This record gives sequence, C-alpha cells and structure tokens, in this order.
Amino acid sequence: MEVYEIHKYKQAFTEKSCSFLSIAISKTKQEKCLSFQEASSVAGEPMSSTESANETSAFAKTRIDWKETPEAHVFKADLPGIKKEEVKVEVKEGRVLQISGERSKEKEEKNEKWHRVERSSGKFLRRFRLPENAKVDEVKASMENGVLTVTVPKEDVKKPDVKAIEISG
Repeated sequence: MEVYEIHKYKQAFTEKSCSFLSIAISKTKQEKCLSFQEASSVAGEPMSSTESANETSAFAKTRIDWKETPEAHVFKADLPGIKKEEVKVEVKEGRVLQISGERSKEKEEKNEKWHRVERSSGKFLRRFRLPENAKVDEVKASMENGVLTVTVPKEDVKKPDVKAIEISG
C-alpha cells in the first residue's frame, strides 16, 4: 500500500472515474481518488504539509462520531476486527485528540485465489481539535464489540458573578 501526497491528486475531483472519494490510493486498484477536503483538514483545522497524506492510508476513512453532552465530549469509532492493543488514543499539544491504529493485511497462501478484496487494511489516523472546555488530563477510552468510545470530560461552566449595584438618587 502506498499513499500519495495530496497536491498530486487535487485533479481527482474532476476525473470521471471517481464516483467516490477516499484518502489512500492503492497501487493494486485503479481507484485514484482523494478526499482532498478530509485529507487537508482535521475537524476544520488545516493540516500542515508534514501532516498530509503520508499519515493516512487505506482505511483512513474510519468514521468517527463526536457528540457533546452537558458533561463531556464523546467520540465513537467503529473498528471491527481491531484489538484494543492495536489502537492508540492520545492528546497532543494544542488540545488535539489523536486516534490511530493499524489493521494488518491477511496473509496470502500460494494456492489461494482471491475473487474480491473489499475489507480495508493499513493504518488509520484521525485528529480532532478539542474545545477550550475539555479536561484533557481526564480523557478515558474503552473498546467493546469493535466500538471505541473516547470520553473527554468538560470543565464546569462557571456562571458569571452577578453583583447587584445599588442605584442612588
């Protein structure tokens, strides 16, 4: 599996053969499409050139839901077939939550003939800039039935002090 740089495939959006968008480009497939929008930003935050396509691959399209509750930010990712030991959850500098991992490719035997390969393998990496109210020192992660759940507690909302002013006169 080889990942190409984003700028080389900006034209993928105009090619007729691209009926879908994906980040990684497999040498073994003719699908040379690129999700420029997703590869060039992380949850609305622009990526630097060093954070481009070389950090993503065949299953970088890992879908992650992010919901906010009154108490926390909750991220859920479907990672079927991946063990928790193969997944890494980190909070990087600048309040960036990073979820990464790798699914190994199935070994091929000499006398096997593949008719179809649709399951993805390779590395994945997703980043999300956490809001100011995130308690980055209290992040918790769990994995059950192939679903990764990352919970980032929120700071208590401080109610502004209200001081009554006496009106003279």
